[in-house]
Amino acid sequence: MAEDQGHILVVDDNRMNRIKLHRSLEHKGHKVGLAEDGQQALDMLKAQSYDVVLLDIIMPGMDGFQVLEIVKGDPDLRDIPVIVISALDEVDSAVRCIEMGAEDYLPKPFNPVLLQARLNASLQKKKLRDLEKAYLQQEVMLRQSEKLATLGKLSAGMAHELNNPAAAAQRGASQMQATISHFQQTHLKLGELNLTDAQLDSLLALDKLAQERAKKPAEMDPIARSDHEIELETWLEEQGVGNAWEVAPALVNVGYDRSELARLVSGFTPAQFLAVIDWLNYTYIIYSLLEEIGQGAGRIAELVKALKDYTYLDQAPIQAVDIHEGLDSTLVILRSKLTDVTVHRDYARDLPRIQARGSELNQVWTNLVDNAIDATNGQGAVTLRTRSDDQWAIVEVEDNGPGIPEEALPNLFDPFFTTKAPGKGTGLGLNISHNIIVQKHQGRIEVNSQPGRTRFEVRIPLDCNPSES
Repeated sequence: MAEDQGHILVVDDNRMNRIKLHRSLEHKGHKVGLAEDGQQALDMLKAQSYDVVLLDIIMPGMDGFQVLEIVKGDPDLRDIPVIVISALDEVDSAVRCIEMGAEDYLPKPFNPVLLQARLNASLQKKKLRDLEKAYLQQEVMLRQSEKLATLGKLSAGMAHELNNPAAAAQRGASQMQATISHFQQTHLKLGELNLTDAQLDSLLALDKLAQERAKKPAEMDPIARSDHEIELETWLEEQGVGNAWEVAPALVNVGYDRSELARLVSGFTPAQFLAVIDWLNYTYIIYSLLEEIGQGAGRIAELVKALKDYTYLDQAPIQAVDIHEGLDSTLVILRSKLTDVTVHRDYARDLPRIQARGSELNQVWTNLVDNAIDATNGQGAVTLRTRSDDQWAIVEVEDNGPGIPEEALPNLFDPFFTTKAPGKGTGLGLNISHNIIVQKHQGRIEVNSQPGRTRFEVRIPLDCNPSES
């Protein structure tokens, strides 16, 4: 899979460093600008758009710290990721740069592979920031409609949720390409070593073990794992394995120790053993990458399904609605806000489907759950309860936040009334929710609040006949 390409500004007073970075970056398909001092860099940043800045610290006149301070203090430039590459390999310098807003800090001489990895990550972040800025500009224009504003927030949350598994799948696929090339070379080498049937059976068993461990690596604490890797690395070096540092972690994940490796080596000639170790390493890596890609793709599919269910895409506006499915889809959509929130679901098993406008009911659940999350500062508990009686399907959304002031309760469903801080809410969410339940579904929405417990209760007739408009 192709790596992300961007417009990179290299800032370094050393001509050879600039040339080296320029050639390396252009080889990767990036467009590159070069600046030999801080002032020239600032002038270039203001003259045209760049995606990432690679910044040296020690420069005559204006040093890298000063450039970084100006860039991060400029509203037009501060969102550009800055990666510092400096001969100052000091913790204090790195900490200072990160605290000032640098995306990363790499010492000279830099590792090209590590630089490319950090650069790809920064380009991804820049793209997300650009998308977020574009979204925010659009949201300002559409703010008069709470429905569109809510949809915009959900879209931003979904973009965040989708980015993580998409990035994992992309990273796995990119690494897979190089790993398969190494694996093929190792496989050909094994084919030249005249393995016996018993040795081939041993490889099949190793393949099965690698596949199982890729799904569930051997469990151990980080310190024990590190000690184990060092021990295996030393042993492998004694056996003539040249890339022992690379192979040892994979063998630890597979569950091998020195005694098991000793048994393995006894079944092969020294040349065969070296090829088998390489083969096992790349086999495990391939299965691990496939697992990572599969998990990322599965998570994306889950999110897309939840989004489709949430919006009732390609379905009639009014239909038989499963309220539990709507509540669950809403929780998936809001997952990015639920990281530190405990959600309790107390669903009635016998709750029947109702005729309703499904996408608009989901808008109600979104407003109520989102308000409950905000009420707990994103760190409390939210309970979703359902039940039914002879006439009503009943949904309760409860939180353990500080409660709503008593004087605010009578005006809670009025348009533009909000108890949130300025800029935190438009005061239309509950008003629109009230209209959806009362006017469009002939239902009721009520609130009961006291410190430590706020409960919104929504009642929708079981024989509901939603309005068409």
